Amino acid sequence: MQEISEKNFFDRVYECVKKIPCGRVATYGQIARACGSPRSSRAVGYALHVNPMPGIIPCHRVVNREGRLAPGFAFGGPEVQKDLLEKEGVFAEKRADHMYYVDLAKYGF
Repeated sequence: MQEISEKNFFDRVYECVKKIPCGRVATYGQIARACGSPRSSRAVGYALHVNPMPGIIPCHRVVNREGRLAPGFAFGGPEVQKDLLEKEGVFAEKRADHMYYVDLAKYGF
């Protein structure tokens, strides 16, 4: 039974992520809340890590609550995520911690 509920949650995650428009980003927490599971940010991250349709489900548009890109972006690392976002007009800056961040006030969904 748990496998069915996990599948349903992942499907809800994927449907929510598909709604993030080009040129915008959402946080893992926003997606978790939109799926009805506000304390499931990490599960959202896992669902996106195993995204079955990377070109169709735009997981690159999901960032952490600070706007930080995923250090282990599942489809090529943070530079690939940054490049995908920049092609959509979302610009990320590299900070002192050597991580990339987007401005959520400017690009948030």
